[in-house]
Amino acid sequence: MSVNLEKNENNEVIMDITVDAQETNAAYDRACKRIAQHVNIPGFRKGKAPKKILEKHVGTAYIQREVLDSVLPGILTNVIKDNNYDTVTEPSVDYFKFEDDGSLSVKAKVELRPEFTLPEYKGLELPIDMFKQDDSAMQKELDDIKEKHSTLQTVEDRITNDKDLVNIDFEGFVDGNAIKGGAAKNYMLDLGHSNFIPGFAEQLVGKEKNSEFTIQVKFPEEYHDETIKGKDAEFKIKINEIKERIYPEINDELAKKVGKFETLDELKADIQKYLDAAEKTENEKRATVVLFDKLLASTEMNIQEPMIQREVKAMKEEINQRAMLQGQNLDDLMKNEDSEKINNEMHDEAAKRIKTALIISRIAKNENIMVESKDIDARIFEISRMYGITPEMMIQEIQKNPHLLYSLNQQIMSQKVTKFLLDNSTIISKE
Repeated sequence: MSVNLEKNENNEVIMDITVDAQETNAAYDRACKRIAQHVNIPGFRKGKAPKKILEKHVGTAYIQREVLDSVLPGILTNVIKDNNYDTVTEPSVDYFKFEDDGSLSVKAKVELRPEFTLPEYKGLELPIDMFKQDDSAMQKELDDIKEKHSTLQTVEDRITNDKDLVNIDFEGFVDGNAIKGGAAKNYMLDLGHSNFIPGFAEQLVGKEKNSEFTIQVKFPEEYHDETIKGKDAEFKIKINEIKERIYPEINDELAKKVGKFETLDELKADIQKYLDAAEKTENEKRATVVLFDKLLASTEMNIQEPMIQREVKAMKEEINQRAMLQGQNLDDLMKNEDSEKINNEMHDEAAKRIKTALIISRIAKNENIMVESKDIDARIFEISRMYGITPEMMIQEIQKNPHLLYSLNQQIMSQKVTKFLLDNSTIISKE
């Protein structure tokens, strides 16, 4: 067997391989024996038909394809191994021919990882704008707990204020025409936390129970419905009921309702632990950005376009998978977006991701950092809980789309290497 190798500008190795006639013929005979065991040829028992009869029955081309499938994977693997190629794709066959002299000519190619020199990655100083919890953070958490444990009480003797919840009937019109989906009965609206059109909830303040009135609003220019975005609208309103929140006192009794706490001090200590952890996590996030900015800036690497295009495709599939879990798809998300701008941004992000992933992979190899099955199980459980699905459903999605498993491995490896790098760096304040 002879092998001629040539590396091109796309970081691909072109492999011209000639398998000699003796080896090709032996592989051809073995293929004939295998095929004969699985075909029915009139007048012959399985596996007993002569080669010439078998060739007429299934065709020479079919047998030759069997030869390729059985011989080429091992040959290509050995060429890659013998030359210590670091590949990013499986070898692909561009051309093959069974020559008249019985030999087999093959032209294949394989894509290599970009070559680069890994910069110093331990002992780095990472200057960041340090995040510190605001002095009011504790009170904000306590107020949130009060909100969650508040109760609603019906109001009979006063007008609405901007903290009330109101039960309303409403019907909307644009240019005198009823808005599709713009009406409801007995709708409960929180006037203090409304996500309705700007100006809607505000005009319901200062109204009495059972009052009926009309308000004027304007739909935002970026509203999702093309037919009414940016247009003036009129809504007929009726206030059916007014409710106000009754807040509990912040004391030991409230602490007992929140969790396994006996006193308010125990609750506060738990909140402080959470606040401290959140502060640490935020500063690690900021340090991570600085860390990889340093590594990327210090690493020269030419990434071939096919790698970038595959990563862009994977990114789109990833976005689409997440959207599908929420009943949407990528086309829906990009409907009102500048597709050219989005694609250019994804191209740049893909190149950055590849470069980052290659750096992480090299560091992981240097430091013997590996992804274990328990890491994958934990990540599947975490994602399942995030999207409100069972781990079994997540596993089914992975089985349908193997790239998801690759993506999980990459995420976990990235987390492990990032932790290693942060543990071996010093986070300092810019101040």
